[in-house]
Parts: sequence; C-alpha cells; structure tokens
Amino acid sequence: MRIFQYPSEAARKKLDAIARRGVAFKSADVKAVTRILEDVRKGGDGALLRYARRFDCESLDSCGLAATEAEFDAAEKSLTPEFAAAMRRAAENIRAFHRLQAPRSFVTTGRPGTVLGQMVHPVDRAGVYVPGGRGGKTPLVSSVLMGAIPAKIAGVGRVVVATPPRQDGSVHPFLLAAAREAGVDAVYKMGSAWAVAALAYGTETVPRVDVIVGPGNIFVTIAKKLVAGTVGIDMIAGPSEVLIIADGSADPRHVAADLLSQAEHDPLAASILVTTKRGLALAARKALFERIESLPRRDIAAESIRKNGAAFVVPDLDTAAALANAAAPEHLELLVAEPFALFPKIRHAGAMFLGPYTPEPVGDYLAGPNHVLPTAGTARFSSALSV
Repeated sequence: MRIFQYPSEAARKKLDAIARRGVAFKSADVKAVTRILEDVRKGGDGALLRYARRFDCESLDSCGLAATEAEFDAAEKSLTPEFAAAMRRAAENIRAFHRLQAPRSFVTTGRPGTVLGQMVHPVDRAGVYVPGGRGGKTPLVSSVLMGAIPAKIAGVGRVVVATPPRQDGSVHPFLLAAAREAGVDAVYKMGSAWAVAALAYGTETVPRVDVIVGPGNIFVTIAKKLVAGTVGIDMIAGPSEVLIIADGSADPRHVAADLLSQAEHDPLAASILVTTKRGLALAARKALFERIESLPRRDIAAESIRKNGAAFVVPDLDTAAALANAAAPEHLELLVAEPFALFPKIRHAGAMFLGPYTPEPVGDYLAGPNHVLPTAGTARFSSALSV
C-alpha cells in the first residue's frame, strides 16, 4: 500500500485512478446483457431456463424455479441455535431502524375552500436480488434481510427474492431461513441478468415486479441499468469501498483489519486511509502485511490493496474531511479521538462509522442501517436503500 502526502499531484492522480476503477461498462458486456434481457422478455420461462441450465444447474425446470415450503421447512430445521439467534438479532435491529424511515401522508387546509395533500403508498411488488456468493459457499444472508425487511415495513404487497441456485438446484438453507424471517413471499432460483429480466418483464412462472433492489455482479448491474424506467431500481452500484479517517489515537491494527474487511470482497474494492500521522500510515501498512496472510481470501485482498489501496497523509482533520467529501465513499470510518466533533463536517458518504469500536462490518451485518449503499462517488447525490 503506497503512502502519499496530500495535497499533491501524485495523491490527486491516485485518488482519480481509484474513483474511475470499474465504473465504465464494456460495450461487449452491454450488448450481451441486452441480448439476454430481450431473450427473456420474448421467451419467458424457456429462455430463463436455458440460461439457468447453462450457468447454474443443468437439471433445473420450471417446476423447480420457486423454492417450496418443504425446502423452507428443511432450511429452518438445519440452523444451529447460534446462527438462528444471530440472524434474528440482526433482523430485529434492521426492523427497528427502518421503521423510523416510513414517510407519512398529509393533508393541509391552509386556504379557505382548499384541500391539498400527499398520499404515500407502497409499490405493489418488489424483487430483491441476492448474489450467489461463490457458488453458494458464502450465503449473503444480510442481503436478504437488508433488501426485504424495508419492503415489508413499507407495506409492499408481494416481496420476492431472486438468487442463483447451487449446482444441485437448491438454495443455501441460510438464505431460505433469512427469507422466511424477513417475510418474503417467494424465492426464485435464478441469477445474473436473466433474473433481472424475469423480474422486470415477468415470465409464465415469475410475476413481474415494480422495483428491483440489491447488489450483484457486472451483469446484474448492467441489467438493472437497462431495465430502469421499465421498473424502479435502487441504484447503479459499483465495487465496494471504505475510507478511514484516523488520527494519532487510532490503533493501526484496527485500521488494517478494517481496510482488509473491504479488500477481501473483490479485487476492484477500494480501501483508503486518510491520516494526520505518517507514523500511523506506516504502522497500518505493517499490520496489513501481518494480517493478510491469515485471510482465506488473501489473494483477492492483496490484489485489491495493491491496485486500489492507498494511504494519504494530511495536515489536519479539516483537510481529511474535505478529501472524504470529494471522494464521497460508500463506507466512511472516523477512527479519531472525537468522532462526534468531526462527523458534522462530513456531507457525502453512504454510511458513517464512529469511533474505534464501530468497524464497517457491524453495519454490513448487524447494526440496523441498510448496507445497500451508493458507491463510486454517487453518495454526492444518493443515499442508502430505504423504506
């Protein structure tokens, strides 16, 4: 991880390079996704199943597209007490936070003979996309909860989940258990751009929805961009990112752990340290070397740090806040002695994490605020998925 003095021309170029990573779509990918969308729009279940059999499960048929009640029941019985308790605690926290977001209808009679107002209604149907997670080996339980619970609180009439099946045609039991906990009405075994197409246009088996939310790979992202307008979407999300502002009070081991928590996601993930102390940057870099060897996904994390990781040494915290506002990161940690004094100076961030005992993964999984967040600087004009 390179260390830069900020402001400087070298630092500006590095920030620009990180900001531009993975944002543009290749024309070949756009053409491929467009073809998939059109195939499913015209061909319905037949086209959907052709893609599912080719890329996910060779034996999948239309009768097996939706998870059955028996599969849900078996999934719940397979849970360990520890996992079930953790999942339910996370769900309770997410519900409690999102209930505070519900907008209200209003009527005003400010002028004699005049009644004006605004009626707030939920959409009729919402689809939540949940990525496959390394072929089902790392089930993204939190993505089910973060996508479905706000929709249920909003009063959406029908909430469905789309997720790629495993090679045997099943869905990981943790995902099914989370879907039942969140009150999901159906789970469809379909992934990638063909899942987005089925949700947007409908097929014989999959009813069309009004809004599609949730993270995904480049093909899911392009598909959501192309169907936006036909349906509503949450956002066009890019690779994940974390920016940490740290002063002399920060523990370099904490800094390293939190940088790696994003770096292990994806080679395109960005992990940025902004600090007032060069000594902290050096110590955090040393801690990165020590910690990265113990990661199961160390190769991914190492590539991410090498390409999209950096430390910037700034003269003061005001400069650090200005740099953060310019970057508008998805996740922003304030590892400083007085985080409540600094955070009012932050205008643009998807989510903020205050103090040394609020690492970014707490927000991803448990705290309650939504983890579907704007990336690639779009926190300048957009916010987290919400009710």
